Amino acid sequence: MQSDHKLVHTSLIPIRWGDMDAYGHVNNTIYFRYMEQCRVEYLEGLGYTIMPRGTAPVIINAACTFLIPLNYPGVIEVRMYCGQPGRSSVPTYYEIGLTGEETIYATGDAKIVWMDVESGKSVPIPDALRAQLSG
Repeated sequence: MQSDHKLVHTSLIPIRWGDMDAYGHVNNTIYFRYMEQCRVEYLEGLGYTIMPRGTAPVIINAACTFLIPLNYPGVIEVRMYCGQPGRSSVPTYYEIGLTGEETIYATGDAKIVWMDVESGKSVPIPDALRAQLSG
């Protein structure tokens, strides 16, 4: 990961048998769920409730590069990094691997934008979050 990306959270998530597809490996859509779980744990750990009222974080884009297939059983480790925040957004980056291994199985990114739920317009990132990301 680039040096300007700050490691902010790590999640351990068991691979479920039902995460696999007909090819016998974790379905590509599930990787987005793994990254989402890590992101939600991080934000909730800072006290931000992911609720559709007031102001809230939303994702405006997401991508994943699948490097090596994951298979059941196993426990994955999702590492979440943040880049420098803008006025209302922050880029996030992810590395997905298996616990106990250094191999990276997938990488991903998603842009978080803070928005006013009622108007649908972006608003500044909360000062406390900005301080945590900038420090």
